[in-house]
Amino acid sequence: MLIAGVVATIVVFTLPLYWLFSSALKPHQDIYTWPLQWIPGELTLANFTQAWNSAPFDRFFVNSIITTGVGTFLEITLAILCAYAFVFVEFRFKKIAFALIIASMMLPGHVTLIVNYITIANLGWLNSYAGIILPGIASAFAMFLLYQYMRTIDKDILQAAEIDGAGHLRRMLTIVVPLSSPMILTATLIVMVGKWNEYVWPLIVTSTADMRTLPIGLLFLRSQEGYSNWGVIMAGAVFVSLPMLILFFLAQKRIIGGLAAGAMK
Repeated sequence: MLIAGVVATIVVFTLPLYWLFSSALKPHQDIYTWPLQWIPGELTLANFTQAWNSAPFDRFFVNSIITTGVGTFLEITLAILCAYAFVFVEFRFKKIAFALIIASMMLPGHVTLIVNYITIANLGWLNSYAGIILPGIASAFAMFLLYQYMRTIDKDILQAAEIDGAGHLRRMLTIVVPLSSPMILTATLIVMVGKWNEYVWPLIVTSTADMRTLPIGLLFLRSQEGYSNWGVIMAGAVFVSLPMLILFFLAQKRIIGGLAAGAMK
């Protein structure tokens, strides 16, 4: 029974991916055959070429890399600083501040869309990397992951470093961050995937093709190709999804190991 459940789960998750990649490699006419042709009779890369030429995917890739890379770095940096403060620094109203941050996880992200848009518009950051990146750099989720992990670190080590004259910044960089590296890596990968796939906010704050990211580029491609040329649209979807799939397969052991270590501790 357990094996059957595992197999069913694998099928549910992998079947759409298989259909995505197989359709991207099929000639146009083979996508619409009935019964469905699960194994392509002929492989072609024409869909990828047409998709790349139909939309400025090179620019979309650059924008996604910049917004994902910079946004992830800033978000994880803030999460580390915040988690360290809540675990190792005593200050007034710490419990209240922590409760407010955790409570923000219960709110849907779209609640702040209007406020953030008005703020970015007043600052003149529409159609800019700053407008895409900065409103999303505060992550209660990443902070909470690191907070839970840092709580397991023996405070005696930090007290010994304090006696030797190390300040908070030195203790964080030389002791806490290295010891927390498995969970930091896990949080980084989770945040990176979220930012790479982010759709609503970049769509709202950008209006020109040269500032669009890959998920919005896929919508642009669909508007160019309509609802009939699905092979090209599937090829565009491969452009969007393949980098994160490669990243996951390269780092899956570290992701699972970091989450397991945090749960066990």
